[in-house]
Amino acid sequence: MSDSQPTQLLEQQLFFDVIRERRSVRSYDPAVKISREELTEMLQQATLAPSSANMQPWRFLVIDSSELQQKLLPIAFNQQQVVEASAVIVILGDLENIKLAKKIYTQAVDAGFMPEQTANSFIERYTSIHASMPPETLRQIVYTDCGLVSMQLMSIARAKGYDTVPMGGFDKGKFIEAFGIPERYAPVMLIAIGKAATPGRPTTRLPIQDVTFFNEIPEE
Repeated sequence: MSDSQPTQLLEQQLFFDVIRERRSVRSYDPAVKISREELTEMLQQATLAPSSANMQPWRFLVIDSSELQQKLLPIAFNQQQVVEASAVIVILGDLENIKLAKKIYTQAVDAGFMPEQTANSFIERYTSIHASMPPETLRQIVYTDCGLVSMQLMSIARAKGYDTVPMGGFDKGKFIEAFGIPERYAPVMLIAIGKAATPGRPTTRLPIQDVTFFNEIPEE
C-alpha cells in the first residue's frame, strides 16, 4: 500500500459519510443563525456544480429576514421549517442566462483556460442555439442544472454540520407576486438550511437491482 492510499481511503470515507448522514430535516433550532459570510461561502462552493455549456443558470435568493420568512410561510403551505431554519435559499433558474455568455467565456479566456477565438466561437454558437430553442426545452435544461447545484449545496451544508430540506411544495405564482420576481427567473425549489432540532427521519432506498439496467431495459 502506497503512502497516499490511507489518506485517499480516509477522504473517501468522509465523503461517503456526508452522503449517508444527509437527511431532509423539517424541524430546526431557531436560535442557530448562519452568518451571511458562511452562507455565501457555501453557495460559492455549490456553484462548482456542472451546467449545460457552463452557463450556470442558477440564481440564489437568500431569505434570512424573520419578517420575510413569515411572509413566505403561507406561500410554502405553512411548512414550519420556513420560519424555524436559519435561512431559506430560493433556487431560481435564469431563463435568459445566455445574456451572461460573454462574461462567462471572457473569464475563461482571462484564466488561460481557452483561447479567445474558441471562446468567441462558443458564444456565437450557444447564442444561436438559445435563440432557436423551444421555451420548454430551455426550461428543462435550466431546471436540470438547478437540481445539480441544489444537491451540491445540500451536501456542502451537511459537510459543514448543517441540515437542509428541499421543498418543491410552494405556490410559485404567489411567490413570484409576493417577492417581485422578474419573468426571466423561474422558481425551482426552496431549500431550508439550519441546525436540526430533531434528527431527520431515516429512509430506505429501492434495491439497486430494481433501478439499474445494463445496456437495455428488460421487458416487464
